Amino acid sequence: MKTRFSIITFLFLILITNVLNAEEDTRELVELPEMMQQHMMSNMRDHLFVINEILIKLSTDELDKAGEIAEARLGMSSLKLHNASHMAKFMPKGMQEAGTNMHKAASRFALKAEEGDKLNAYTALSEITSACVACHASYRIR
Repeated sequence: MKTRFSIITFLFLILITNVLNAEEDTRELVELPEMMQQHMMSNMRDHLFVINEILIKLSTDELDKAGEIAEARLGMSSLKLHNASHMAKFMPKGMQEAGTNMHKAASRFALKAEEGDKLNAYTALSEITSACVACHASYRIR
């Protein structure tokens, strides 16, 4: 399982690197005031930190804790924490949908993790990261 995760992580990094190193960045530029850019970047760094925490909990068979973390920090319960309604006003519809998909996927992951089936939890986790990849592949703020 660890080898599989390492391969998936490596492929993900290659994909992101290719997108970021493209000669012409064709992603849609979403113009935000500087303060909101900083807030969004901070949220995204926190999302990455949370995904790492979730992976650590999954690797130590603490699925219940992984679910709790996912719901509290990424799930639909976390929208107020991230000031999502204020941020959404500045996002194009597709970007809003990608964000909503990510938050909903995190809530679904939390339920799967709490059921205790590790394979289903990993599958549900991939829905979270797929939403992240879709958004980052389509939009940029700088």
